[in-house]
Amino acid sequence: MKHLCFIFSASLFMAACGGEHKTNDEANLSKGVDLSYIDSTVRPQDDFFMFANGSWMKKTEIPSSESAWGVFAELKQQNTQKLRLIIDECISDKNAAKRTNKQLVGDFYLSGMDSAKIESDGINPIKPELDKINSMTDKKQIAEIIAEQHAAFHFTGFGMYVGPDEKNSSQYITSISQGGIGLPDRDYYFRPDVETEELRKKYLHYVTTLFKLIGNSSEQASKNANTVFKIEKELASASMTNVERRDPEKSYNKMSKDSLSIIAPGFDWKLFFEKTGVGSSENIVVGQPKFFKAFASLVYKLSIDDWKTYLTYNTIDDAAAALGSQFVQANFDFYSGTLRGVKKMKPRWKRVLETTDQVLGDALGKLFVEKHFSDESKKKVNEMVDNLIAAFIERIKTREWMSEETKNAAIEKLGTFMRKLGFPDNWKDYSSVTISKESYYKNLVACANYEYKRMINKLGKPIDRTEWGMTTPTINAYYNPSMNEIVFPAGIMQYPFFDITQDDALNYGAMGAVIGHELSHGFDDQGAQYDLNGNLKMWWTPKDFDKFGEKTKMIVNQFNNYVAIDTLRVNGELTLGENIADLGGLTIAYYAYMNSVKGKQNSVKDGFTPAQRYFMGWAKAWCVKYTDASLKQQVFTNPHSPGYFRVNGPMSNMQEFYDAFGIKEGDKMFVKKELRAEIW
Repeated sequence: MKHLCFIFSASLFMAACGGEHKTNDEANLSKGVDLSYIDSTVRPQDDFFMFANGSWMKKTEIPSSESAWGVFAELKQQNTQKLRLIIDECISDKNAAKRTNKQLVGDFYLSGMDSAKIESDGINPIKPELDKINSMTDKKQIAEIIAEQHAAFHFTGFGMYVGPDEKNSSQYITSISQGGIGLPDRDYYFRPDVETEELRKKYLHYVTTLFKLIGNSSEQASKNANTVFKIEKELASASMTNVERRDPEKSYNKMSKDSLSIIAPGFDWKLFFEKTGVGSSENIVVGQPKFFKAFASLVYKLSIDDWKTYLTYNTIDDAAAALGSQFVQANFDFYSGTLRGVKKMKPRWKRVLETTDQVLGDALGKLFVEKHFSDESKKKVNEMVDNLIAAFIERIKTREWMSEETKNAAIEKLGTFMRKLGFPDNWKDYSSVTISKESYYKNLVACANYEYKRMINKLGKPIDRTEWGMTTPTINAYYNPSMNEIVFPAGIMQYPFFDITQDDALNYGAMGAVIGHELSHGFDDQGAQYDLNGNLKMWWTPKDFDKFGEKTKMIVNQFNNYVAIDTLRVNGELTLGENIADLGGLTIAYYAYMNSVKGKQNSVKDGFTPAQRYFMGWAKAWCVKYTDASLKQQVFTNPHSPGYFRVNGPMSNMQEFYDAFGIKEGDKMFVKKELRAEIW
């Protein structure tokens, strides 16, 4: 997805939603603070994260099949079991009609579980693609093959996306962006430290292994791997850093297709766009012109054999997780083992289930909400959104650093936010997709082709404002600036984020702050540059935007000083948007909660005042442990700070937290007032 701002990295966790029957123990547990998490040997004034979560952190081990473990992962575990029961029902329904959700889900899952068939097929599923690459005789064919791979959602060389034009959000446009590398980020190709150098060697070993598995000799496979790495390093060298890409203006370079051919000659752009089905549109958005100049120049610089090697590797790598066990193991060993510190592969049924959710998300999701979604939860969360928006408006009105002109524009933008709760109003129609039990790989291709056609068919049509960027069971949320929308799938509407039987203080501290987080994304350093219609257009007065920048610099400096592991510090610039959203969300939800309990009894429960329980709700939501490798990768590449800092960071800026727990000078959580960041 492009420019979607999440509550956390989209790849991490999913979970079930609330609304189903609970046992007495579950119901009682969900009503108050979970005291089993608390480490009473730690003062909340010194380390709130460890006070609120220390006992859980001490006694919990990360499962060998995971790179991180916490509240999200525990919910995912529950959700996975519910989804498996749904899939079992699909499989057992022998009368399910063709192309119904049950047939599609059941047969797709069965094809993925047929390990004997997958093993016997070997590389046959991708052999036609490999043969076509190997038969290339002319460099003009490069554009054709890359186009075919893009049409199967394998974005070889670079990325391509059809979405709202960021400066004319009433129209769809094609955008292309840098890519073409196998390591997580361009900096992995250049960092000189010993650990990264060792990681690069392991990546070369992985690439070599894939070439061996398709029949190359050890010598040839090693030579091919070095060719791939050389090409990727050139592409990485021309790529923007993660921090540079956070500036939406830098990545918006609208031009005609003819202009792209002029600035990036060598690659047959006209043929590429024709073959990908977007040739009829005149203009495109080029994310990083420097990158595309370098990419196109490689057509001249590289031999046709080098291109064959690069295209072959991308084909194998894209397919590896769906091929035989040796391919799957090699892919796991590097991408999960080396990069994220995972010790053991998940069982096949879990992997296939996750893939089913990814590629047939609306089919599985619709079956999911029919069983597990509560309309009452949706109603209550909708009320919470109302309360959050009202509190946000009041906070905007009190900002002394904003002019009346900018305040009015901000309130107007906030009033136009579109909200999506639970599940889509319009589910995807999979009636054109053919899924059978015969071939897992063919099923994956069929789903990819369906999604690709859905994407390019948007061109020339009105913006579909009902579309969702997440599947229904996902425990996550996002803000999309081009749509000016906040989206909360059914998966996040459950304990401990939200439960209708739970103490309101905890509901607001978790779910309320998540809602506030997404609302705040509309006014973080990126979202603040989009107007109420979703256009990349400055609506602040210049003076006010400068003042806003001064306040956000305080957050950059704050997080730059946090040491995540060893000597590795959080990147305050990379994580700025999410850190702004965490602080804004936690602040706004606090006032929404306090407004909701005015005139009501504010009693002590579980030994904590309402304000204290509110902060406990946020702290539990971000209770998580990481493998060392996973934590390092997060710091290098992820726009979200690690969970520990998502708790202690924003709280240390909030006077409301100081008041709730009696934080005083000399306490480790204390920060001098002039150094505290306050935005909303």
